[in-house]
Amino acid sequence: MDKKKVLVGMSGGVDSSVTALLLKQKGYEPIGITLDFFSKSEFQETSTYLDAQKVCEKLDIPHYYCDCKEDFNKYVIQDFIKCYADCKTPNPCIECNKYMKFGYMWEKAKELGCNYIATGHYAKTEYSEKYKKWVLKKSKVLKKDQTYVLWNIPQELLEHILFPLSDFENKEQIRDIARQNNLDVAEKKDSEDICFIPDGNYKKFLEENSNLKQKQGNIVTLKGEILGKHLGLYNYTIGQRKGLGISYSEPLFVLGFNPPKNEVIVGTQSELYQKELIVENINLLLFDKIPENLEVNVKTRYSSKEAKAIINQKDNLIKVEFKEPQKSITPGQSAVFYIDDIVVGGGKIQKNSC
Repeated sequence: MDKKKVLVGMSGGVDSSVTALLLKQKGYEPIGITLDFFSKSEFQETSTYLDAQKVCEKLDIPHYYCDCKEDFNKYVIQDFIKCYADCKTPNPCIECNKYMKFGYMWEKAKELGCNYIATGHYAKTEYSEKYKKWVLKKSKVLKKDQTYVLWNIPQELLEHILFPLSDFENKEQIRDIARQNNLDVAEKKDSEDICFIPDGNYKKFLEENSNLKQKQGNIVTLKGEILGKHLGLYNYTIGQRKGLGISYSEPLFVLGFNPPKNEVIVGTQSELYQKELIVENINLLLFDKIPENLEVNVKTRYSSKEAKAIINQKDNLIKVEFKEPQKSITPGQSAVFYIDDIVVGGGKIQKNSC
């Protein structure tokens, strides 16, 4: 492998474009790659592809197109559907990172003789003298940090990943670099929706692309009191308050589900809090096995604050015991563990029951 060659994931956005630019300025030999995730024969006419191609032409670097529709459907879309069918709430970006951006892309990088892959994520990799291994660390700008969706990168891949945006203070700095270098994407808006559901209507997507259909059932309390009707368990997520269509003496929230009885279980805000959870499908980055009673900070959603906890591992499961009860613990979401700014690892929150 060429120590200077790096394969850069190019989405046509300003982050990935500036990533490629910065790498070239630092003396690397970047190669752009744009992954086609969708069943659209006209993909190469979309702004995603064309903008990435133009940036690569501007930087005078190669640009590759790869048809990844089958793998994306298998590993990301089908997982998304299955999670809702199992009454879980998925985060498809995490599966995409694991299988596509840091899975498929790394295999392609090796084919092209690249020693590195790079993306426009806000995170950092570096060698830790303390732990004697490569580690994944938070971005300098914590509000932009994206390590929550990167916990399942293989540990052995960390030394081959570059995140050039890790130390910038804000997004405007990234746009300024694009402007100064006359990149047409400098003012391009960030994409915030699930990429395969651009209109944000995931319920419609599920109904059109799976066997999940509206099926009426009861909305009940923990004691079994029937308060109303629902039209499908997939329409709800834990912690949801709005759109329940029921009335009660105090605000009620979704606590969980009873699939055999096709019931949505609701309760008061105080009943949303849990002090323990079990994590499955784990990936460890800092240790081969979690030391006994390890003190960590835990994030249970991308937007949630970290909470102090003790974790213990048994086989392929991790038990999390929070110092203080946490709200709206949601199966299907990830629990990510940190020691200071280093990612210990993470996993999927196991299905709980009410």
